[in-house]
Amino acid sequence: MNNIVWKIKTFDELTVTELYAVIKARIDVFVVEQNCPYPDLDGYDQKAVHLWAEEDGEVLANCRIFDKGIKYNEASIGRVLTTEKARGKNLGRQLIAYAVQTIENRFRTFEIRISAQDYLLRFYGDFGFEDTGKKYLEDDIPHTEMLRK
Repeated sequence: MNNIVWKIKTFDELTVTELYAVIKARIDVFVVEQNCPYPDLDGYDQKAVHLWAEEDGEVLANCRIFDKGIKYNEASIGRVLTTEKARGKNLGRQLIAYAVQTIENRFRTFEIRISAQDYLLRFYGDFGFEDTGKKYLEDDIPHTEMLRK
């Protein structure tokens, strides 16, 4: 795990190979591992900044970052994942730290709203996200809306 490269690109900057690797990681984690058929290709990739860690072309951790007014009034982070083989190496923490930094630098805002799977509430809490009390099922998985100010 020492040849890890971090990349950040808009949709139009992604190569076909990178896009394939990103989508493969999302399907592997969200559809296959979490046994959840859901519409991953939702039309938002084109509006996102994509942030990921890769090693030898394989995506290990990934998320999408949105400016204000796309998913929420605030900036947001979504499709956050660490692949099975990459877990336990703090890549998820690095990913969120980089995502927050990117939002602050690119979009000039500190307010970030996310939809977190409930088992990750404490994880996101470590980054200053607070439970808004808005809870719901998304694809049969309990989620909570969280806000960082």
